[in-house]
Amino acid sequence: MSSKSETSEYQLDALKWVIVLAIVGGGIYANSYYAAIEPLFRALAGVLFAAFAIGLALQTEKGAWAWNLAKEARVEVRKVVWPTTQETTQTTLIVVAVVIVVALILWGLDSSLSWGVRGVIG
Repeated sequence: MSSKSETSEYQLDALKWVIVLAIVGGGIYANSYYAAIEPLFRALAGVLFAAFAIGLALQTEKGAWAWNLAKEARVEVRKVVWPTTQETTQTTLIVVAVVIVVALILWGLDSSLSWGVRGVIG
């Protein structure tokens, strides 16, 4: 009995995704068809189309899973300890210094190898 229920639920989710794709496609077509209308009104219509499509997508199993993942990610981002301005500046200066040192080393190697090849080739 649960197998039949799961199959029915899966088919309903598939139908919802088809409707979401139809809404998105319809919104894209409407935007190009009504190109002469003021962009503000087309943008508002696009936002409404997108809101309706997202709302319907969130009603599916995968949509609910994606929403839950986004909420958990937001919680994890709040736990991050962001560097201070001083730490960011110091790290940036260290990276710039290392890049300059490596560039000088590579320039020196390139120059010496070029000088060696010129000496051998003539």
